Amino acid sequence: MSGALLNLQKRMAAAVMEPLTRSETTRKTRRDGVGMEREAADFIKPNASLTSFERLEIYNRQYWFRLYSSFEDDFPGLLAVLGRRQFERVMRAYLDACPSTSYTLRDLGSRLYSFLAEHQELTTPKGLLVQDVVRLEWAHIEAYDAATILPPTPEFFASITDETVLRLQPCIRLLDLSYPADELLIAVRQDAGSNDTSSNNATATRKMPSVRRVAQLAPSPIGLAVHRQEFTVYYKRLKLEEYRMLAAIQSGASLGEVLATAFSDSTMDEIAQAALLQEAFQQWAILGWLCAPESSHTQTTPTGDRH
Repeated sequence: MSGALLNLQKRMAAAVMEPLTRSETTRKTRRDGVGMEREAADFIKPNASLTSFERLEIYNRQYWFRLYSSFEDDFPGLLAVLGRRQFERVMRAYLDACPSTSYTLRDLGSRLYSFLAEHQELTTPKGLLVQDVVRLEWAHIEAYDAATILPPTPEFFASITDETVLRLQPCIRLLDLSYPADELLIAVRQDAGSNDTSSNNATATRKMPSVRRVAQLAPSPIGLAVHRQEFTVYYKRLKLEEYRMLAAIQSGASLGEVLATAFSDSTMDEIAQAALLQEAFQQWAILGWLCAPESSHTQTTPTGDRH
């Protein structure tokens, strides 16, 4: 690619990706001081009905309207909690501070949680609830798109010792929440006419009773696993000891360390601990949460449309 063509492409991209004004029009002067009408005239020809600037504005607005649409599709829970006006303030502030740098819109919200943690004034007075909802919505996206690895063989299970290192499927996300964000998101999607918890395209344009109820709750610890079966993402509540076991497995701890971590300060007696272990490992095997050791990885990824 010639230097002149590359420079032209960069100028066009910068013009198209320049944020819109508050009235959703192209800026007359870019934030770096460049005049947009003169810039457009340098590489876009006018036609019989539109000036160079007006033709550029079509692309500029289409680009940003596509970002807005994708962001809203991915974070319907955030919209439900904040309401339309505050949601749009958050969305515009985030996209301005954290512009898309990926070839896919799937990654658009990847920095939202850290951005909101640094700008809590944007989500007052629901900051903690918002953070839980955003974490879950992003975990939902990651769980859907992550690979699946073949489960362990019977021979592997038969050889397990305290030194064995188990592994979780890449599609599993573990969250320690303070609010029942899982109930809220399911309700948001159902209210929008979708009973499929894997759907990210639900919108919420009004406050629902479930949103108001959750927002009024006092914070309380909730352990949650976000996982995928086929092309559907599910949320599963976890007991404290089960959450600790899974988190320790995910961190690379040996089986002996996993069990020690899970029951370090548990009030369960030995009989209850044994019952929980049997139940948990049985469920993990049925759900396919454990995967084969690294030497025998075979990965697949979903081919369905996440949206």
